[in-house]
Amino acid sequence: MYKETIVELQSFGLKTADNIKNDRKGGAGPADGGTFIIDNTYVNIPMSGKYVDSSPYSIATLEGRYILRKHQKNLMMIDKRVRPSFYDLKTDDGIPYSKIALLHGSDCLASTIFQKCIYWNSKDRCRFCGIELSLKSNKTIKLKTPDQLAEVSRVAFEKGYIKHVLLTVGTFNQSENTLKYIADCTKQIKADTQLPIHVQFMPPGDEDQMWMLKEAGVDTVGIHFESFDEKILSQIAPAKHRLGIKKYTKTWKKAVEIFGKNQVSSFIITGIGELKSSVIDGAEYLSDIGVFPFIVPLRPIPGSMLEDRKPPEAQEMIKIYEKVSRILEKYDLSSQKSKAGCVRCGACSALPLFEN
Repeated sequence: MYKETIVELQSFGLKTADNIKNDRKGGAGPADGGTFIIDNTYVNIPMSGKYVDSSPYSIATLEGRYILRKHQKNLMMIDKRVRPSFYDLKTDDGIPYSKIALLHGSDCLASTIFQKCIYWNSKDRCRFCGIELSLKSNKTIKLKTPDQLAEVSRVAFEKGYIKHVLLTVGTFNQSENTLKYIADCTKQIKADTQLPIHVQFMPPGDEDQMWMLKEAGVDTVGIHFESFDEKILSQIAPAKHRLGIKKYTKTWKKAVEIFGKNQVSSFIITGIGELKSSVIDGAEYLSDIGVFPFIVPLRPIPGSMLEDRKPPEAQEMIKIYEKVSRILEKYDLSSQKSKAGCVRCGACSALPLFEN
């Protein structure tokens, strides 16, 4: 029951009272949701977007806890993750910690270290992305320094909130070395905490540059292709489509060589109009290389170019999760084997619940 309920919540969203705030508005990746604890599982659930208004799910409060309701009938008690106390601290240079990094899932500290992207104001912008929305609303700062990231990571770790770190980044100008800056941030965090670190980036021109990340202390990487339906990819992520599957495959294979099987991942977004077979075929293609196919339902972020879309149907997601879980088993891949990042966190996808 809990498994299907979680899938439905991530498809329908959750209607909440005004006093129950989103954990995060805008940003890269799934956003505009809140993290709840359902049967000891941390789940990030959409709370904004036009489609949420028609969700059958809502919550009511009872003695500091929440009752999950469906069609106005009580289902179960759930909890919302408490706002971390370290959010209210400030860095040595006066920036609130909450503008540097945020707690994802149960124990992952996540930061978009560069909150802009060269594709944002171009025809090549990823249609699902909201990376600059949180910057526009003053929820974050444009560039986080290695010292800032290390300070927040150290304090969050010392206070018992985190066990791994995720760093993502908007695409820099070609004249700037994205991986070099990620490496500098990683070195500083590692020096202060020794925590496992996951980083996400576009394929570099020279795949051997990824050795620099390994030497800096990066444990896992995410190189996201988003869709294996070529027509859909060309529409929703033109820059990635232009790089092409051959370039991504070359990068994935090199990354597996450097970081190891199961320590490289790629998002596959569902519900963007793709052929359903492309999700399964893409998951098999990645798994055969040693890359973990992280299946995530579309999260239409208000302000993004796909804000009027709806997430995929829950029953369709269940079928996909079941098929992909069998592929993972076939290739001996598991979210539990991932050292850091989205795959280990799992809050934005129900796929880990379907793994054997």
